[in-house]
Amino acid sequence: MSRFPLSASPFRLAVGAAALAFTLAGCGKEESKPEASAPAPAEEKVVVKIGHAAPLTGAIAHLGKDNENGVKLALDEANAKGLTIGGKKVQFEMLSEDDEGKPDKGPIIAQKFADARVAGVVGHLNSGVTIPASTVYNQAGIPMISGSATNPQLTEQGLSGIFRTVGRDDQQGPAVASFLIAEAKPQIVAVIDDATSYGEGLANEVEKTLKGAGVKVLPREKGTDKQNDWKAVLTKLRGKNPDAVFFGGMDAAAGPLLKQARELGIKAVFSFGDGACSDQMKALAGDASEGLVCSQAGIPVKAASQTFLDAYKAKFNTDPIIYAPFTYDAANLIIAAMQKADSTDPAKYLPELTAIDFTGASGKIAFDDKGDRKDAEMTIFTMKGGVLEPIAIIKGGSTIKFEDFVKGGAGEQK
Repeated sequence: MSRFPLSASPFRLAVGAAALAFTLAGCGKEESKPEASAPAPAEEKVVVKIGHAAPLTGAIAHLGKDNENGVKLALDEANAKGLTIGGKKVQFEMLSEDDEGKPDKGPIIAQKFADARVAGVVGHLNSGVTIPASTVYNQAGIPMISGSATNPQLTEQGLSGIFRTVGRDDQQGPAVASFLIAEAKPQIVAVIDDATSYGEGLANEVEKTLKGAGVKVLPREKGTDKQNDWKAVLTKLRGKNPDAVFFGGMDAAAGPLLKQARELGIKAVFSFGDGACSDQMKALAGDASEGLVCSQAGIPVKAASQTFLDAYKAKFNTDPIIYAPFTYDAANLIIAAMQKADSTDPAKYLPELTAIDFTGASGKIAFDDKGDRKDAEMTIFTMKGGVLEPIAIIKGGSTIKFEDFVKGGAGEQK
């Protein structure tokens, strides 16, 4: 018989205490609720750097800024789309450098871009800067596309990954010279250049075409790209009474040249290449700019896609000058090649860039085996009423009236 009464046995006390504790615990604690899950972290974007270089200070800074704007517009539009490349969201970032239009600055900036591990470069503006820089890009394995460098030497070096979205001076020179011969019918022509790779190279091509057509060309006169006093050169030419004058150089030097020529009573037809084929000539030369003839190594801005023109005006509150459609296309070509390769690695997307078939603001773009744009158009302009007006397009040796070219559909962006 137990020593404890049943009602007070240790077993029953323990069970009762446990039950009471359980009951009290159940009554004193609210039902637990599942914790709210933490928000998923935002997907991290991979930053892809694109380099741009041009003169952003100095006499042709307006052209450099125009180039820069084209690149910025393209990258901003791509970022707004939220592109995914290689399974990762990408954010394009422009690294822009001022090369001051100086040849010695080109390689320095190119190395700076290489050190920053940019994935591609749009630039440079001037041929004389682009050519030495291109060797650095080639060594670093960075694709480079110029939207304005026209000297043939750029793509005659046999470097892979070097391209341009404009035509060459050995296309542009014959185009403006042939137009000058057909329309002005000069007997004697004076040729002047600014001693840069671009100016001298273009002047050489013009002179070659003129001489080939039997036109007398006076001994070459030279200046510099910084020159604004041309009176000595012009006084010398005035005594030789040329029917036409061609100047190879940029608008900052061309404007004073033309203005001073008219002040000295020189009545010759003045013609220029794309570097001086801008509305800035009116501001630089005043009324002396009326009737000038000039060329551009591509379609005129007003023939670029309306989508691009509207977007540029909305973003920058101004119209593009000359090269912005071509730098805009250059940046978009790099992005399109990355998308096709599904990689931002230059070694992986370069084959896609080389073989690309693309339609952009400046029309259809494909590259030949040198990196030159296939079937590049040349445009002839004249200054009329203070406005630079395109009058003819030269393509594949054929001259097309500008109005007919536009009717046929120029740059339509896809």
